[in-house]
Amino acid sequence: MGNPKAFLNIPRKEAGYRPVHDRVNDYGEVEQTLNTEDRRLQASRCMECGVPFCHWSCPLGNRQPEWQDRLYKNDIKGAYQLLTMTDDFPEFTGRVCPALCEKGCVLNKEHEPVTIRENEAAIVERAFSEGYVSAHPPKHRTGYRVAVIGSGPAGLACANQLNRKGHTVTVFEKNEAPGGLLRFGIPDFKLNKSVIDRRLALLVEEGIEFKCGVKVGEDITAEELLKKYDAVCLAIGAEVPRNLNVEGRDLKGVHFALELLQQQNRINAGAEVQKEQRISAKKKHVLVIGGGDTGSDCVGTSRRQGALSVTQIEIMPKPPVGDNPATPWPYWSVVLKTSSSHLEGCERRWLLDTRRFVPDDSGRVKEVEVEEVEWSKDPTTGKMILNHTGKIERLKADLVLLAMGFVNPVAEGLLAQLGIEKDSRGNVKINEHNQSSVANVFAAGDVATGASLVVRCIASGRNAAKGIHEYLTANSCKNDQTKQ
Repeated sequence: MGNPKAFLNIPRKEAGYRPVHDRVNDYGEVEQTLNTEDRRLQASRCMECGVPFCHWSCPLGNRQPEWQDRLYKNDIKGAYQLLTMTDDFPEFTGRVCPALCEKGCVLNKEHEPVTIRENEAAIVERAFSEGYVSAHPPKHRTGYRVAVIGSGPAGLACANQLNRKGHTVTVFEKNEAPGGLLRFGIPDFKLNKSVIDRRLALLVEEGIEFKCGVKVGEDITAEELLKKYDAVCLAIGAEVPRNLNVEGRDLKGVHFALELLQQQNRINAGAEVQKEQRISAKKKHVLVIGGGDTGSDCVGTSRRQGALSVTQIEIMPKPPVGDNPATPWPYWSVVLKTSSSHLEGCERRWLLDTRRFVPDDSGRVKEVEVEEVEWSKDPTTGKMILNHTGKIERLKADLVLLAMGFVNPVAEGLLAQLGIEKDSRGNVKINEHNQSSVANVFAAGDVATGASLVVRCIASGRNAAKGIHEYLTANSCKNDQTKQ
């Protein structure tokens, strides 16, 4: 611990965002960076607790105190090495992780946690700029072939770990480029796609093969896949969005959130979209239904497209501000979250249930009818009960974006062909090794857990890789014994 009193003398200092009037005119990353000295001082605030709750709070088990100390001592190479021992892609988590570790930081008891996420991002960016990051292909190959289906954070983490073990890995991606939700779901203003491409170039150099534009289950069947590869990891996400089956759902101007986000990311990458297929908020009153991160991303994207107004509604109550007695430290605190997109201009409302979409004369949505609701707790079961109040109003909306989360993975196609067992929610059922009901098929990320965080997907991908490696090596031992 380089400066044992830093947490007493140095206040928390965040990098902050670019000015609103500047950032809403482009899709560049909104978050700024601190200078080198300020970043060192922020790292020095780490108390190196005897029981590091930050470590406990992180799904990856990141060793935050150790690499904070390295950052403070300006040992960027050492900090990066420690960081990547547990996190395959700190450049992703350093940008889009909600920083569960900071919620567990002891200093968060006073709402002044160490800037762990920002420090993480600073370490990896300096490591790249100072030449500490390079490709390290495995020295030996095992002879085993593994197929990873899906190239989101879970698939990439699984592929990376298996490749390091010497297995030959092929990643199949249905879209035109790898990255999954990182590339096509998360807006550029949160995660610039050059950051993804930089890492992918290293993975290719290390020997991972990417096959894009391939729909496994259509272009290649499950039977063909299992014949060609010794093991398979399913990392196809939970792509079935939660829908609103109310009157007017089929009106023009009502879209799922990802329809907007994916299209805009593709446009930013240079894709051409025909005018009649373009989803645009320009000069429109936008209503975002759903109060989570995806909804927030829709707010920021709508603002950049030139929306006249943006309103975000949520059926649940407004979370408390600051502290929530129901989720005390060191647990993840369920409190009001205000994103950079919200700061760009957005009316937020809670306790509203969507009743129907109202059309204009051309069959396009013009208003959304909502009803105020209340929640009560069943005294017997403890479950929350939704109560309608009868208070109805109409909200002006030329564009409606449904951002209510995702239900489960697509059941048709690959999963059906595999005949794989599912849990009660329709996700792939796995054991503690991420192994499915089909012995050589494993699953990682949202396809097994339901929609989750990037950091949890990376952790799941790492665990799946461990399970696959153990499965392959166990079979290798059995085969050797049989030969003897």
